[in-house]
Amino acid sequence: MTTSVRVPRMLEQYQKEVFPVLQNEFGYTNPMQVPTLNKIAVNIGLGEAVNSSGVIEHATDDLMAITGQRPYVRRAKESISNFKLREGMPIGLSVTLRHTRMWEFYDRLVNSSMPRIRDFRGCSTRAFDGRGNYSLGITEQLIFPELSFEDVDRVRGLQVNFVTTAKTDEEGRRLLDLLGMPFQRR
Repeated sequence: MTTSVRVPRMLEQYQKEVFPVLQNEFGYTNPMQVPTLNKIAVNIGLGEAVNSSGVIEHATDDLMAITGQRPYVRRAKESISNFKLREGMPIGLSVTLRHTRMWEFYDRLVNSSMPRIRDFRGCSTRAFDGRGNYSLGITEQLIFPELSFEDVDRVRGLQVNFVTTAKTDEEGRRLLDLLGMPFQRR
């Protein structure tokens, strides 16, 4: 009995279309040099969790619906009295997506969630870190079709970090551009 594993659509696109283009454009001789998406980290900061208790549970449910994976709670490393913050208090949620879930999340983000952003003019090309990794801030989680307005207790922003194997920002930008990231055009 053989089981067939469904290959994510974006991974298939990467292997058939993006990989050969990157190999030709940058003149890589070894296929292992061609940049790829390594992981996607999704984070939500929950500063309001200091004052109210149910915030972590609601945000966990939202992030689970968006990513398909249970987030882990980020806790304060030190106490800061001005923020009424004590060491060990929950202050955020984080999810790291790899392999199949990463490619499926990227597909949903680029093809169904980003077109739902009002007055969207494209992603900034200045959010690269110098090593080919890209950070994207999303102001509200309601752009994801997995969440409905009635289910959300409060609108929250989230940070999405795309970690690539690219060595330069130019390689990383070209990789994400070929994968369909809607960058601003100059």
